[in-house]
Amino acid sequence: MNAFFSWIEDGALSSAIRESPSIFAYPTIIVLHTIGMGFLAGTNMAIDLRVLGLARAVPLAPMAKFLPVFWLAMAVSAVSGLLLLIAYPTKALTNPIFYIKLTLIALALALLRMLTTEIFRNPRADQQRLGKKAMVLAAGSLCLWIAAITAGRLLAYTYTWEMVGIRAIL
Repeated sequence: MNAFFSWIEDGALSSAIRESPSIFAYPTIIVLHTIGMGFLAGTNMAIDLRVLGLARAVPLAPMAKFLPVFWLAMAVSAVSGLLLLIAYPTKALTNPIFYIKLTLIALALALLRMLTTEIFRNPRADQQRLGKKAMVLAAGSLCLWIAAITAGRLLAYTYTWEMVGIRAIL
């Protein structure tokens, strides 16, 4: 694996992201990833909280209009996340928490898919009370996003190797 990590780390794109003094390199990628994840988790959490009974006066059906924002945020997060991975592949790919974060996000996306089918394609979606299945999906989704955000933040503090041959001081 070290050879693979070295190959990525020695690549032009990885070096440019890591070593560029430009604000348009690593700092911008981090900011885009943070904004993307904020909209991604925030949009999903707003829907989850509404399904769980918060803001009952807000009809559910119009909330479906937020889904394109969600998927745009997903695209921004995925592209910026891939660029961050390219910058420090060893740091991420040797950290079990990275895999936990990705798994939590995949599970949250699956729950969102099930939840949108349950509430936005359901004729009862405009009613005040939703079925128990929707409530369970929303609660699970909320927990998964909180866990994914926590795992993402822990990535900055839990790595052992930053780059091949460079041991972390942590």
